[in-house]
Amino acid sequence: MADRKRILIADDDPDLLELLKMDLSYQGYDIVTATNGKEALQIATSEALDVCLLDVMMPYIDGYHVAYEISNKLGAKSPKIVIMTSRDTVREKGVALMSGALSVVQKPFVMDVLHKTLSEILLKS
Repeated sequence: MADRKRILIADDDPDLLELLKMDLSYQGYDIVTATNGKEALQIATSEALDVCLLDVMMPYIDGYHVAYEISNKLGAKSPKIVIMTSRDTVREKGVALMSGALSVVQKPFVMDVLHKTLSEILLKS
């Protein structure tokens, strides 16, 4: 695949991180992973990415702050951001959007929902 999209997955749950990495690699994406917010922020601001898939509750820096910092530092060059949360997405959506995220995915999620969300945001310019 010539134009593989590159996705950063940041989550402190090693099992979920491995599951997402395997599944999204199988879907044709190049995957980079981070296990905490500090690592995610460093990768996102130094590497070319198409999407950042960020868990909210991570060590060092939470996903909202990572999203905000990415958006602030990279501006128009910022990758598209999707927040993953086990919290109530209706209540969290406003915070996610203010942080720079384009979408929120409720955990636990069905992989087809995540695939659809990624496809939709990658179509947006």
